[in-house]
Amino acid sequence: MTIAGSDSGGGAGIQADLKTFAALEVHGTSVLTCITAQNPEAVLAVEAVSPALVAAQLAAVFKGLGPASVKTGMLYSTRLIEVVAEFLSGKKANVVVDPVMVATSGARLLQPRAVETLRKALLPLAVVVTPNVDETIILTGLPIREPEDLRAAARLLHDRYGCAALIKGGHLDGPEAVDVFWDGREELLLRAPRVRGVSSHGTGCTYSAAIAGYLALGCPLGHAVQMAKEYITQAIAQSYRVGRHAVLEHAWKA
Repeated sequence: MTIAGSDSGGGAGIQADLKTFAALEVHGTSVLTCITAQNPEAVLAVEAVSPALVAAQLAAVFKGLGPASVKTGMLYSTRLIEVVAEFLSGKKANVVVDPVMVATSGARLLQPRAVETLRKALLPLAVVVTPNVDETIILTGLPIREPEDLRAAARLLHDRYGCAALIKGGHLDGPEAVDVFWDGREELLLRAPRVRGVSSHGTGCTYSAAIAGYLALGCPLGHAVQMAKEYITQAIAQSYRVGRHAVLEHAWKA
């Protein structure tokens, strides 16, 4: 299941998540939290779904389909986070939290006052949280300038919230995109050659959706993260153009 916003450009959000689930051959279900008017260049408008309708979608999917894993993306507001956290509390599904805060274009996708609710209500329910560099700085208060800083941040997030952390270093400089995973026992340094000239629009959504997909297939968390890194690396490397933009190739495994 993906709990996220709709991207009218088709590159991120619910659309990217469902493409990823299909590529991994798991059945994707969805709970829509927001409708956005956007393309890879800009988010032009955002309208949140009512908390009651979000709750109804959650209940409908869990009653009829029983998701094995859940990923959260754009939750936007304090109330929507509370609704999602209240529903997921006590559920058996693995929860992957992508703490979506700001779009690649710079548009804010999480209201500032909702950050504390994300910390207190949702992160303790997660099996893994997957922030990028900017989100990691907000969640930890640590400066992130080099891959070694990712290691310290992953440990801090694990100690603070009790979940594993995958810190994505794609926004750092260097010839490689380096991510760090820490679950309290196992550390993984995930490296891939950096692909130049490709927009990062939708990469975070796709990466976290792939983790959720592999968890649904029964993979242990560390292995799911490694497989998801390979999936997103190839999706970026095999990007293709739509209009003026390069978009991820979610179906590269087909």
